[in-house]
Amino acid sequence: MSEQNAFSLEIKDNGVAVITIDVPGESMNTLKDTFADEVGRLMNQLESNSDVKGVVFISGKPGSFIAGADINMINDCDTAADAESLARKGQAMFDRIEQLKVPVVAAINGACLGGGLELAMACHVRVATDNSKTQLGLPEVQLGLLPGSGGTQRLPQLVGVQQGITMMLTGKQLRAKQAQKAGLVDEVVPESILLDAAIKHALKAKPKAKKAQLKGISKVLEATSYGRNIIYKKASEQAQKKAQGNYPAIDKIIESVRAGVEKGREAGLDKEARSFGELAMTRESFQLRQIFFATTEMKKETGADGVKPADIHCVGVLGGGLMGGGIAYVTAAKAGLPARIKDISHEGITHALHYSYERLNKKVKRRHMRRAEMEHTMLSLSGTLDYSGFERVDVVIEAVFEDLDLKQKMVADIEQNAKPETIFATNTSSLPITQIAAKAQRPENVIGLHYFSPVDKMPLAEIITHEGTSNETIATTVALAKKQGKTPIVVKDGAGFFVNRILAPYMNEAARLVLAGEPIEHVDKALLKFGFPVGPVTLLDEVGIDVGAKVAAILRKELGERFEPPAAFDKLIDDDRKGKKNQKGFYQYGKGVKGKPVDKSVYSLLNIEPQQKLEREEIAELCVLPMLNEAAYCLQEGIIRSPRDGDIGSVFGIGFPPFRGGPFRYMDEMGIGALVAKLEKLAEQRGDRYKPAPLLVEMAEQQRRFY
Repeated sequence: MSEQNAFSLEIKDNGVAVITIDVPGESMNTLKDTFADEVGRLMNQLESNSDVKGVVFISGKPGSFIAGADINMINDCDTAADAESLARKGQAMFDRIEQLKVPVVAAINGACLGGGLELAMACHVRVATDNSKTQLGLPEVQLGLLPGSGGTQRLPQLVGVQQGITMMLTGKQLRAKQAQKAGLVDEVVPESILLDAAIKHALKAKPKAKKAQLKGISKVLEATSYGRNIIYKKASEQAQKKAQGNYPAIDKIIESVRAGVEKGREAGLDKEARSFGELAMTRESFQLRQIFFATTEMKKETGADGVKPADIHCVGVLGGGLMGGGIAYVTAAKAGLPARIKDISHEGITHALHYSYERLNKKVKRRHMRRAEMEHTMLSLSGTLDYSGFERVDVVIEAVFEDLDLKQKMVADIEQNAKPETIFATNTSSLPITQIAAKAQRPENVIGLHYFSPVDKMPLAEIITHEGTSNETIATTVALAKKQGKTPIVVKDGAGFFVNRILAPYMNEAARLVLAGEPIEHVDKALLKFGFPVGPVTLLDEVGIDVGAKVAAILRKELGERFEPPAAFDKLIDDDRKGKKNQKGFYQYGKGVKGKPVDKSVYSLLNIEPQQKLEREEIAELCVLPMLNEAAYCLQEGIIRSPRDGDIGSVFGIGFPPFRGGPFRYMDEMGIGALVAKLEKLAEQRGDRYKPAPLLVEMAEQQRRFY
């Protein structure tokens, strides 16, 4: 075989053909349509060789089986028919593997996702390693697609209709032991004996086609077409409740599964291929794929061109509160680095350590982690009331109160107690980094590292640079954030940075609509329908009305009248309404409260008679357009480096609807001219805060786009 082949074949003395998958020049294996011919030639060899007793597929790349199909193939398709033909090619390739007369075994170590799992399911036996990197799943729904190479047919057959649909609708990934329990994997072994274990299976008789081992209610429901109809209906209702009808892939997945289960494999594969073609051409899938490409591109960047990050061996965390606890957790559990927590009280340190213990213990209970791993991670966390041990830390992340004098004191303390090259990263959400670094002896080491709450769940980190921040500090902080499992964007210093700055006008408009009498739940539902994960009023309750008021005041002071908050904040705070944290906000909280009812007393407090006057679309537009406008201001002022960074920041930081691609891709789709016309009209009706950013006016005149 030539060196450029991704699949190489070696026939062992015992008659087992070992096919090693190793895509040249790539760190992960991904399937390309050109491989169909390569696999076809291998199948010809195997079918014509009567000495072959079994076949094993294994990866030549450590820690990665096959991470999926190459998404660029879909971008190269011009029509639905092109994409459909891509799916049919994949189906035919995997059918041929399944139809081999000898046992075929998938030896899985590392990521086995999308097309990788479809290949593994076409094999007769799956052996997986107990490596924590081994994960199996069909995440195509996250790209607005469905599994197009037989996945919608084979997964329900192996794990059952209900579990199969759930896995495909959520993109959920299973670890090896979970996959074994579900019936997706036949054996779990240590990495060192993976090939030997797979060869053992390959030398046995070819197993009969497997059927899902169902128990309890699933067994009852899946036994009859009536029961299965309940599953299809419920799955669609539950998924659409969250998706609000914005993701066409949901119903296509359910329809493809249904066609196969009720009408047979051939009908199912036909439905799957046609649906794949249709979905590949939707704007939702296009935008979701752009986000995928953007995040993949960002993973390769250091944040400072040509500068290598310094090595990090230990991290210090100042403050044991909710943020400090979360930062220490992602440092130890995800980055695998020791974290030294400093607080002014034993309670603070205990709280921070307990935060990590709770999360790790949950993983142990769910069998996502061994107890020994948990204990090892907990041992990498330590606490102190003074700065002992801080002479060894490479980066200090500060998560104390939003008080400028306190933060400046922290900088001075670290400069006294740590190494001269130690980076000081402040997790401020609103104070300018320039001010925090103003009295520093080494301002080049000071940077902003803004996490979003809860730290262990929110994927974004804003890396905020001031004029004096060195490139090595930027590159090292970006590298640390990535190790902690974050997608970092580098932004310039300024009030609110990027995410909070574009969020503020959106929240202000939602509050104005409530003050104008629009029912609270109507405003929230309008933005849920638009595609946000939570409505703006709910978000204000979640973040804290007091926090919102504080940030609003800072933004108004720094950025002017465009950020003038509605007058309601004062009345709410005087009434001690802080939101969810003190169980008193726009919504009702507490033990006896069912669902999420509005706290009607808020209307009388604000002298409002609620009455719905505007349609959902109008409400969404009034809230979203100021956010888009502010994003353009941020690009114009150099707060963000590119439209791409703005889109990633918005999708990962505030849940801007991913199927709309982010503010800049959404503005391109609307048309900049049409957007400017709408903003100008609203500025006349509702005030200068809607006046379009100069950049948008210029782009409209020149008929330019962001992408």
